[in-house]
Amino acid sequence: MINPMQQVVIATRSRSSEAVITALQDAGVLHLKPITGGPLNTGSLTEQDGQARREDERLLARADSTIAELGTYRPAPAPLPDPAQWAAVVEGAAEPVSGLARSRQELQADQDVERAYGDAVRALARLAGGLDRSRRLSVLPFLLQPSDDVAELEAALREALPGRYALATETVGQNRVGLIATLRRERDVARAALGKVRLGELRLPGRFDGMPLSDAAAEMEHIKRDGTARQQRLNTEREQLAREYGPALYAVRDALKDRVAVHDVRAVSARGKYSLVMQGFVPVDRVPALSAALGAFGDAVSYELHPVDELHDDSVPVELKNSSYVNRFSVVMGLMSLPKYGTFDPTWVVAVFFPLFFGIIIADIGYGLLFLMFGLWLLGKARRNEGWDLSFFGAYVLPATLSNLGYVTNVMAAWSIAWGFLTGEFFGTFLEHLHFFYINPDLLNNLWGWTGVRYVEEEGAKHYGLIPILFPRLETSYFSNVALVFSLLFGILQVLWGWGIRIQQGLKHKDPVHTWEGIALFGGVLALIMLAFATQAGKDFGQFTNFANPLIVVMYVGFALFLIGWIRVIAKYPLLPIELLSQGGAVVSYARIFAVGLVSAILARLSTDLGWSLYENIGVLGIILGLVVGILLHFFVLALTLIGHIVQPLRLHMVEFLNPTGFNTETSPAYNPLRRLRPAASGNGQVK
Repeated sequence: MINPMQQVVIATRSRSSEAVITALQDAGVLHLKPITGGPLNTGSLTEQDGQARREDERLLARADSTIAELGTYRPAPAPLPDPAQWAAVVEGAAEPVSGLARSRQELQADQDVERAYGDAVRALARLAGGLDRSRRLSVLPFLLQPSDDVAELEAALREALPGRYALATETVGQNRVGLIATLRRERDVARAALGKVRLGELRLPGRFDGMPLSDAAAEMEHIKRDGTARQQRLNTEREQLAREYGPALYAVRDALKDRVAVHDVRAVSARGKYSLVMQGFVPVDRVPALSAALGAFGDAVSYELHPVDELHDDSVPVELKNSSYVNRFSVVMGLMSLPKYGTFDPTWVVAVFFPLFFGIIIADIGYGLLFLMFGLWLLGKARRNEGWDLSFFGAYVLPATLSNLGYVTNVMAAWSIAWGFLTGEFFGTFLEHLHFFYINPDLLNNLWGWTGVRYVEEEGAKHYGLIPILFPRLETSYFSNVALVFSLLFGILQVLWGWGIRIQQGLKHKDPVHTWEGIALFGGVLALIMLAFATQAGKDFGQFTNFANPLIVVMYVGFALFLIGWIRVIAKYPLLPIELLSQGGAVVSYARIFAVGLVSAILARLSTDLGWSLYENIGVLGIILGLVVGILLHFFVLALTLIGHIVQPLRLHMVEFLNPTGFNTETSPAYNPLRRLRPAASGNGQVK
């Protein structure tokens, strides 16, 4: 659910404003809203306040850049130095850290150049044989691709410098390097000959540019030999600097952020010569904390609480407040925008149906156990307070996020295993081959016969095993229609539910347009569904006049609601019938649950059947070969289809379910209260 908010206006004396703001930071409940327009308005900070803000921001930027250069994570809390020493602490750390960072960058640049050009430069130095140090001669190094023809270069040089040049080449790796020696005054002529055959002089980057080849080769050899050890020494030195300066630097950085936040609050508040006025929002359940923070100032502070205007104020922040189970799915909801304040929070719907849909699609005990092991691994890292470094994606997953991700993965795995028992799948049909799962025709006919499904007994077929299969989705010859309709039932539920939410929100906000739009499309979609069932998907249109069939009655009522609703909103939505057809397609989209899952199951069955056939045809060697082939194929199938298994349930929620609710058209800012980074009691010198 969306946590209800109240709006608050706070007025205080200018001389008390800093203490009031820091008290609000300690309370950590007030979401500030800039004051713009109306009788109260913000203005520029005074010259003194503006200068103080610029200095604090400069020092904060310096502290942030130094921490970034240290490359360290937050250490244990440390005492905060006196505010008069903050600049000295930051600058004292910044000077050696920035010098070390320059050394590391220079070494990294040298190593990159050595890796790219080292072999070529050493070969060129051998070819030059000391001519690169001559005062009269000049050498031009160049690189040759495998497709380049040295004969063309030789011809161009003979034409430009007949008898006044020397050319040598050497193979280095897959390419070749070359060197032209000529008189220094004719260097440009040799360079022009290179250009004539579409070659260019090799210019080394950075500090190696212009360096004689022999010196460059010697320097690169030194880098290759000692670069790694030097890098380790620099890393050790950086770790020492992090231990020496990190705690105090973090303490000062957090305190500076708190002090800059005080300036920011003043900047978005209405200020006069003697007073300051702030406004913002506070959750209803945290009003006591706000009252306690401001009550300590007595009559020096005046504040007023009143209900928010959720219909016209787009700045009301949103905080989602749900059960511990639903909160775990915030990692999934993070892929979506926040709902608009005063509307519908779909987090609990996603928490219930997303893992369920995933489980129906996977429906394999073996795959479910793999997901369970992955989820337990994530939870183990989270319990050890370890993050997950995904550097190849440029991301780092924090332990708290890993905990939620591991929990969600385990719920998905549990549903996959549960549905795997219903479908009888363990890495496809592996346990069915072992007769752990089996088809029981009588049981299936008794269980699903009411749908018209009848299992056709094959002559001579034997059915025996330990656990009967209750949802045989792989038996496509007779069960595919049941599995398809089962998936579509979720679409019927969620699409109608979405338009029901649209009606409820329209009534709540007294919005007749959205109310009648919701009524029209709810009735229209319901009518299309009844039409499909009553006529057996268009096979019996004679049912249109069978008013004894309750489905036909509901169908006509639904079409009547659509016509009435469309007439009421036709000026705004003249193409609503087209939207109705689109919503019918939204219901059909839930066939993805059946189709995507069936494709995965068929691929898994083929993988297992192939391995099993190797065992049956080859014998003992076939067991080993079958296991290897089966494992490789299952890994390939899972890797190939996994993204679709996750994306499809998400898409059904984000598009088919949430579009009718209006969720994707409006959003609100996230609740981000003013709070202190540095605890007030942790040391002296805090902002008071």
